[in-house]
Amino acid sequence: MLLAQPATQTKTILVVGDSLSAEYGLKRGTGWVALLQQRLDREKIAARVVNASISGDTTAGGRARLSALLRQHKPDVVVIELGGNDALRGLPLQSTEENLSQMATASREAGARVLLVGMQVPPNYGADYSRRFAGIFEKVAKERQAAVVPFFLKGVADGPDPLQWFQSDRIHPREEAHPKMLDNVWPELRKLLR
Repeated sequence: MLLAQPATQTKTILVVGDSLSAEYGLKRGTGWVALLQQRLDREKIAARVVNASISGDTTAGGRARLSALLRQHKPDVVVIELGGNDALRGLPLQSTEENLSQMATASREAGARVLLVGMQVPPNYGADYSRRFAGIFEKVAKERQAAVVPFFLKGVADGPDPLQWFQSDRIHPREEAHPKMLDNVWPELRKLLR
C-alpha cells in the first residue's frame, strides 16, 4: 500500500523594507524582492514573497506596521530591511536599535524566523557614527537570535566605481544592482527556509 506524500507547504516570506526593497525609481518587477520570487520559483522552493516595503520608511514606521502584517500574512520568515532612512535623517542610534530589536522579537513571537538586512552609511557621517550604525544590525541579530546580512549593498556601494550602480540621486541602486543585492541576501535567507 502506498502512503500519500504530504503536500509541500508553501512558506511565506514577508519583506518589510524601505525604498531599496520597494523598487524606487525602477520598472515594476525588476527589484531584488521580485527577483527573489523568481529565484524561488526557478529553484522549486515552495515559498511566496510578500513585499510590504514602503519608500522612505524608517524602523519606527516598520515597527508600527509590523503587528498587522504578522497577523495578516502569518509569515515563516520576516526580512527586515530598514534603518537606512533613520541614518539619513540623523535619528538616534538607540531608537533604531530598539525598533529593530522589537521587530525581531515580535516576528519571533509570531513564529517567524528573522533576517536583518544591514546597512552602512557613507563616510561623511564620521567614522564613529558609521561604525556604531553598522554594528547595530549584528548586535540585534545576536541578541534576538536572528540571521544577519552585514551589508546589503556589498559589491554595489563599496566597489571601485560605485556611482555606476546608482540612479542619479546617488542613493537608490539602478536595476543592474538588484541581482547583486539579492545575491547578498540569498545565502542567509536560504538557510532560514530549510
